[in-house]
Amino acid sequence: MQIPFEPLLAGRKLNLHLILEYIAFFTAYRYYLYERQQANDPISTSNRLSIIIGAAIGAFLGSRLIGFLEKPTITITCEKFLQLLQVKTVMGGLFGGLLGVEVMKWKLGEEKSSGDLFTLPIILGIFIGRIGCFLSGTNEFTYGTITSAFTGMDLGDGHLRHPLTLYELIFLIVLFFTIRTIRFRIPLKAGSLFQFFMISYFGFRFLLEFLKPNTFLPLGLSSIQWLCIVCFIYYYKTILRIN
Repeated sequence: MQIPFEPLLAGRKLNLHLILEYIAFFTAYRYYLYERQQANDPISTSNRLSIIIGAAIGAFLGSRLIGFLEKPTITITCEKFLQLLQVKTVMGGLFGGLLGVEVMKWKLGEEKSSGDLFTLPIILGIFIGRIGCFLSGTNEFTYGTITSAFTGMDLGDGHLRHPLTLYELIFLIVLFFTIRTIRFRIPLKAGSLFQFFMISYFGFRFLLEFLKPNTFLPLGLSSIQWLCIVCFIYYYKTILRIN
């Protein structure tokens, strides 16, 4: 199979990345509904729906903002603004969604933790979406630097590069089953699973960014790495408890 993988249907190239994104959203939401049916959700249906809306709005804004900051432009035109709406990153979506949830819970006066039910569905959704990123090769800015390591792959530009999405897929599998095992075997305070996911995933992505050919590096760190630091500060009390 050649990467980028662009199969034809009726003579037209299929955008597998976009198709898998839709599949990821649909599958993650269905898995969330299944999780909620199995659990005794302490949050009312109306509040839960409002929280989901808050998460969606925050994720949309956050994903676009951080996606833009990966390769910021100085001149803002109508065309570049439309391009900004197409650029997105899951990291900004996760943290933006988190802030959207917190704002909505504050408005509702909801004090119960809401994250645990979303944790495994989010990981599943990211996993499916990352398959699309891998099949897109160098058409998406999810590839790594040129390498001579045995893991190097030609992702579409004739160079052997770190297949960052494959590294992430392996990490997500391990993280999914680790959290699933912890949930069934260790009694934890509500919200702990989601916090563990965020700290673990953002920590992994912080390290992975060193293998990415970033060009915008304020103080030597990429925009996503700075977002990771913000996330660590947000969860600093949880991190201190772990240590």
